[in-house]
Amino acid sequence: MGGTDGGRETLDAFFGGRLALRQPARGHRSGTDAVLLAASAPAGVEGLIVDVGAGAGAVGLGAALASPAAELALVEIDSALASLAGRNLAAAGRAAGGRAVRADVLVPAARRAAGLADGAAALVLTNPPFHPSGAVRPSPDAARARAHVLPPAGDGDGLAAWVRACLALLAPGGAFRMIHRADALASCLAAIGGRLGGVAVLPVHSRADAAAIRVLIGGVKGSRAPLSLLPPLILHEASGAFAEQTGSIAAGARRIDMTPLTLR
Repeated sequence: MGGTDGGRETLDAFFGGRLALRQPARGHRSGTDAVLLAASAPAGVEGLIVDVGAGAGAVGLGAALASPAAELALVEIDSALASLAGRNLAAAGRAAGGRAVRADVLVPAARRAAGLADGAAALVLTNPPFHPSGAVRPSPDAARARAHVLPPAGDGDGLAAWVRACLALLAPGGAFRMIHRADALASCLAAIGGRLGGVAVLPVHSRADAAAIRVLIGGVKGSRAPLSLLPPLILHEASGAFAEQTGSIAAGARRIDMTPLTLR
């Protein structure tokens, strides 16, 4: 971790220092969820990677470490975070092949106006807000509230609307990755519906003797392969320290391959 910038930002190290990310000192900040999602992205992507709900850009920039030839779009509705993502993009040396996009991804016209063409992405990554509108008391911090609570959808299913928007951006044969609460797995799979094949679900447990707290979900647009439930990923030893595999992932020494799970 780095220091503060006048109390407004911190400069934080991810993936063993390979990525230095400026984040708001208060509000929504990237952490383990972002690291796991970025590490689950396939390596060697040569097309467009889109990080939907990018915040300051941790997921997209982390995924791009393993895909130096890829283009990168960091999509964020919050204008201050989109600006910060743009600065992080430039600091990471990705400005020539990437951009930060301020857009409401749920609105097709807004996506098009921002230059986000449907069916163009080789990889879409997303860490959506975890709570449906009305399910929890939102934070008084507007940016934190947007990051944690899904906006209401016309049909009442905010998660399905979010996933539909993400998959609209994805090209046939493109890969999708999402992280969410484990207890929302049924809603996640319902939101995906038949839009993806080869769906893989990776449960993430805080400890080996505890229930899963997160699920990583991957799939391929247009695939007909069946669903797979992958071996679990354990975050911590009983002592509270990172488990060996997870520590290696956080250090950037290993990645998560969702089809099937391998760590290398």
